[in-house]
Amino acid sequence: MGTPPPSFGRSFVAQGLGRVWDLAFAPDGMLLFTERSGAIRALVNGAPVTLATPSDVVAQSEGGMMGLAVDPGFTSNGRIYTCFLSNAAGPLDVRVVRWELDTALVTLGARSDILTGIPVGAGSQAGRHSGCRLRFGPDGFLWVTTGDAVIAASAQDPVSLGGKVLRITTEGVGAPGNPGGALRPEIYTLGHRNPQGVAFRPGSGAPYSIEHGTGCDDEVNALVPGGNYGWNPIGGGGLYDENAPMTSASVPGAIPAVWSTGCPTIAPSGGTFLSGTEWGVWNGALAMAVLKGSQVRVLALDAPGAEVAEQWTSLTDYGRLRVAVQGPDGDLYLVTDSALSAIIRITPPR
Repeated sequence: MGTPPPSFGRSFVAQGLGRVWDLAFAPDGMLLFTERSGAIRALVNGAPVTLATPSDVVAQSEGGMMGLAVDPGFTSNGRIYTCFLSNAAGPLDVRVVRWELDTALVTLGARSDILTGIPVGAGSQAGRHSGCRLRFGPDGFLWVTTGDAVIAASAQDPVSLGGKVLRITTEGVGAPGNPGGALRPEIYTLGHRNPQGVAFRPGSGAPYSIEHGTGCDDEVNALVPGGNYGWNPIGGGGLYDENAPMTSASVPGAIPAVWSTGCPTIAPSGGTFLSGTEWGVWNGALAMAVLKGSQVRVLALDAPGAEVAEQWTSLTDYGRLRVAVQGPDGDLYLVTDSALSAIIRITPPR
């Protein structure tokens, strides 16, 4: 019999929002969030305030306004970063944009498109497998997950930004220590299908991606510089093979997943490693919001971080969940994935 999960309280922070995609916290605890239809918003004195609605956001298929991150130097520079599907260049792309919040905390300005050209599929596929989670790592660099855009060659293409985990500076260039060589300077790892989460293990700071599988094998991957995680959906005639294995034997040196669902998939999305003794057996574990499976899946890794020692399924009564973020107060914040999203606060015993 497995170890029982910790007890916790639940409360709604906000309800009736647009389809929220990501959350982040400013150092003072202000909660910021993105809505897939195009808005960047914040809760100010408990009420939602719209900070920006970029006119070039295109909400279609799985794309729109997606990932969000707060600059480690926010207190002095007021910067935040978003990732969205855009038509600013004419043809669609996914791009990472830096903003600055004004001192009144009501408007975003000083827009700078620091990374553009993340690929988007064509025709009816445009917007599928868009990624795009943003997180600052303990190294101070911005990590970006990108989907393969349902383009057969993108995940294995060393110069395509699709199907990758990127690691960039706040100016949008490749970070020092990236593998380089044949890979574009921004690329940290390749061979991914549609990663919608990246998280860093407490203590070691080791990076892990959370990735959507096909009909089988959602994955959590331990990321190493230059690592290839084996997604290679080039089928007959060069067409996209929806049923290719997530870690293909056709890819030399493909790195197997730390965890996978097997069949069927559950669609884990954004996640976080929990920190704090109040979380009991969940302290140090990876908590993932799950879409199709409508749950929080929690994974306790072994000491080396190479295998799952124990896992739990919890919080199954809120429907589809898009992201799990630990706040500066130590509580866990979840977002429901629906037309009228809610932000939910999960509080451990203290």
